[in-house]
Amino acid sequence: MLDIKWIRENPAALDAALEKRGAEAQSSRLVALDEARRSHVGLVQALQERRNAASKEIGKAMAAKDQAAADALKAEVAKLKDELQAGEAKERELDEELKHALSVLPNIPLDEVPLGADEADNVEVRKVGEKPDLGFEPKEHFELGEALGMMDFERAAKMSGARFTILSGPLARLERALGQFMLDLHTGEHGYTEVNPPLLVNDAAAYGTDKLPKFGDDLFRTTDGRWLIPTAEVPLTYMAAGEILAEDELPKRYAAHTACFRSEAGSAGRDTRGMLRQHQFSKVELVSVTTPETSLEEHERMTASAEAVLTRLGLHFRTVVLCTGDMGFGAQKTYDIEVWLPGQNAYREISSCSVCGDFQARRMNARSRKPGDKATRFVHTLNGSGVAVGRALIAVMENYQNADGSITVPDALRFYMGGLSKIEKTA
Repeated sequence: MLDIKWIRENPAALDAALEKRGAEAQSSRLVALDEARRSHVGLVQALQERRNAASKEIGKAMAAKDQAAADALKAEVAKLKDELQAGEAKERELDEELKHALSVLPNIPLDEVPLGADEADNVEVRKVGEKPDLGFEPKEHFELGEALGMMDFERAAKMSGARFTILSGPLARLERALGQFMLDLHTGEHGYTEVNPPLLVNDAAAYGTDKLPKFGDDLFRTTDGRWLIPTAEVPLTYMAAGEILAEDELPKRYAAHTACFRSEAGSAGRDTRGMLRQHQFSKVELVSVTTPETSLEEHERMTASAEAVLTRLGLHFRTVVLCTGDMGFGAQKTYDIEVWLPGQNAYREISSCSVCGDFQARRMNARSRKPGDKATRFVHTLNGSGVAVGRALIAVMENYQNADGSITVPDALRFYMGGLSKIEKTA
């Protein structure tokens, strides 16, 4: 959430930032809402002051045995009480109206973020590795998985509907191996603390991590009002909610391997074959909580940690910086890591690493304090996929496929596969 004080002082900067994102100017409306709220707060405060003063005057009138004056003052206090109740109710309405208006406002892109309308305007930062020369016409992951008899979309659809998959045998183990490998890498070498968080969160957690109200349609809600997490970013980041963290203990770095759930609202007709876009999928998420001075450096570090997963797996990928029109709602700057899929003859996103500044921290009141200081300030938060496990499975299958339909297990995963070097169809 953006600071209304900053918006009042920088209306042109806000509108310029929204224009970069392809959104309409909002400063005039927001400033007007804030002025109406502030003006009404002043009226309520004046009513409170008069009520307090009149209450004291009642005592003086009674002491002077001026019953008529005391009765008049009592009548005034009673009227003021009614006016205050109505005024406070109106104040809550104005507060909520401004809060909602701010809650649907996207974050401000950093000046270094390239201008653009959509993914066509993203800027490549680097390429790592080379596209594999398989020597035969590569198949897509779902063709390989179904031929192996270890990837079943039909049975999954019978029990759950579209966009679900059943993995079995060595292919199910390969997905599990990928998640274990990623967690071991991030906790053992990259300094992240492993967390096993809840998969269900309340409104406050979803709102505090900018998923509500903007993305309510893309979430699954339970009958008791909780939300299935769309990513472990939500519980990992919300661990800092309401806290005052010691800055000499920052950054806090967390990693979690969880199931994730998304309704994929608005994605009808996109990636309908295979596992690329599922309602339920597995992901290793990285979250950092740090200071304003170190958040950009932490962003580069987090992106490098995610890239290391693909490098260890021997996968070719490229990293792009998203343009203003393609960037996520809560991000100041985002790197997407796109892995090469031979079966599709295309790069596909496998990780997205974002620095959010204090955007989420304001929503969830997450602050920090320097040693010896009394004052606090909002922390900066970052999140990134380290990486999407299901998409990593797709990438391994397509890049390590053999002409006979078998899949070679990458060296980095063989320990987790019990020494298995190749996945083949069983008789």
